[in-house]
Amino acid sequence: MGKIKTQPSKQAVRVLIVDDHPAVREGLALRISRQPDMEVCGEAADVAEALRCMTSARADVVVVDVGLRNGNGLDLIKRIRARGNGVPILVWSMHSETLYAERALRAGAMGYITKEQATEQIIGAIRRVYGGRVYLSDAFSESLLNRAVGKGRTATTQLPVDVLSDRELEVFHFIGEGLDTQQIAQRMHLSPKTVETYRARMKDKLNLQSGSELLRHAMQWALETA
Repeated sequence: MGKIKTQPSKQAVRVLIVDDHPAVREGLALRISRQPDMEVCGEAADVAEALRCMTSARADVVVVDVGLRNGNGLDLIKRIRARGNGVPILVWSMHSETLYAERALRAGAMGYITKEQATEQIIGAIRRVYGGRVYLSDAFSESLLNRAVGKGRTATTQLPVDVLSDRELEVFHFIGEGLDTQQIAQRMHLSPKTVETYRARMKDKLNLQSGSELLRHAMQWALETA
């Protein structure tokens, strides 16, 4: 964990990979290593490791997942930005853009790419954010533009889930996928008690009376955002 190259090439774009799955990090690192102008300068599985790497790896671009071991990628982005670090950050996630892309941009990321897209497009996305440009899929960019000109949900119209924190939204998403408390706890590296606390907070914020009502709303929302 927290691996750092000691003698990087001065010409290469230095990429820090933050993901809690070793096989995923290895696959992306291999793809990056095949590029003549890129290299991996560090790897991390959670927020604390990533912040340590940010201090020592001198990354040019950070690629970060939403769900991390002992933390959340959006929280990591905010903490990097709070340090005054302007390094471009690209979020890559198993979740669709409709779930987290706007939150990622508000947190300070320069782009969002799903892991379905990443196989063919991740290198181009890294190059784009390194060049100072925002990376989003064409479909999601069009959705944002439509909303900006009044053809979609306006900025003043909140979806109910907009009141949820980033971590609560992640739990809400997993509930919508049909996962129980134990499964969510394992997926998010949390205790079942913590997941139950998130459930209680979500019921309060969404004005729901029971766990079954929370499940019904989460599953309906998951279908609408799939």
